[in-house]
Amino acid sequence: PTLIINMASFVQSKLSSLKPSGKSMAEKYLDVFDQTIKKFQSDPSNLRQGLEAFLMAALDEGLGIVDAKAILSFFAEKIPTFDRNVAKDVAKVALTRMQTRIVSFEEQVTSIRLALSKILEAEEKWRASAEVLCGIPLESGQKIYESQFKMQIYLKIAQLYLEEEDHIAAEAYLNRAGLLQAEVMNKELQILYKVCSAKMADFRRKFSDAARRYIQLSYEPAIHPDERMTSLKRAMICTILSSAGQQRSKQLATLFKDERCQQLPAFNILEKMYLERIIRPSELEEFAVLLSHHQKATTSDGSSILDRAVIEHNILSASNLYNNITFDELGTLLGIPGQKAEKVTARMISEGRMNGTIDQLKAIIYFKQQQILPNWDNQIRSVCHQVNAIVDKINTLHGDWATASMDAQMSH
Repeated sequence: PTLIINMASFVQSKLSSLKPSGKSMAEKYLDVFDQTIKKFQSDPSNLRQGLEAFLMAALDEGLGIVDAKAILSFFAEKIPTFDRNVAKDVAKVALTRMQTRIVSFEEQVTSIRLALSKILEAEEKWRASAEVLCGIPLESGQKIYESQFKMQIYLKIAQLYLEEEDHIAAEAYLNRAGLLQAEVMNKELQILYKVCSAKMADFRRKFSDAARRYIQLSYEPAIHPDERMTSLKRAMICTILSSAGQQRSKQLATLFKDERCQQLPAFNILEKMYLERIIRPSELEEFAVLLSHHQKATTSDGSSILDRAVIEHNILSASNLYNNITFDELGTLLGIPGQKAEKVTARMISEGRMNGTIDQLKAIIYFKQQQILPNWDNQIRSVCHQVNAIVDKINTLHGDWATASMDAQMSH
């Protein structure tokens, strides 16, 4: 089109009319760059064509390599200041044009990739943003990058792939970042690595491991309080979804004793699990809304991850209520077929997550009786925690009265 030719001619005429002066060639090119911006800044379409014409001139082999690097470095710095669509298109053109000379302009290509990745991330194009960063030759290029920079890029790629819910692609870059942990002392990157590791365990359905990592993050003072609460909520979700057993029981106890959990939605499910009470399907609606897409996946037997976790919990709860129970009775209690109840119970017993035996001829499950004293201790512990919670609320609502009462008792 004539318009494009005119704009290309405008840039070329400006560059060809450059005359010897006290300025370096790079400074002269940058003057033309500024003129191009001022002339077309109100018209994104024209600006795009003008910048592309300038880019072609800057990559001309007749221009000295030192000047070309300075011009392209400045060009890369200015990309974020352009209109988003213009910046995105121009950055893509720049990367394509510079590909044949990437050895000469490796640093400038890296800067352009970083700028383009941020633009795509702002548009929530997670995969495209990650793929742009993957093109940075951190290990194979001529430039030797610092370990901190490499770890930063690897973690960013992992983050973006996790946003895309592609944990397989993310894992490769998270592992590369892990190899650099010992060399990098940056606190922010160390925390980011922990966050990505927790999310990775979550995506891989290693919910107990994910919960452990999220719990640790919820106590990290360097993280913003809102982010700590988000980590705590994720810890609660992963703990509820994890397989029933001693590990989950410990995590349930840790979360139940954390007063912050009382502010979280669906705390009632956490409370019932900790107190080993049977959970009805109708009680799960509020909790199910909190689940991410990957947490709603189905297992090999067709049930959801949440269904499996709740069935296992209810079987453990039933073992505290019954000495023995038939397959069909247990199935009725759980709301599932008796055959499925037998299969889940058998798996839990074989994995050492529950004590009991199964008589298949009589179709009866015998739960091994637990000792009375540990149960009694747990009940006393639960009462003490509830009393402490009441005292804390009294101190919060009626602090002066509580202090006066305590002083009066101490004086006697």
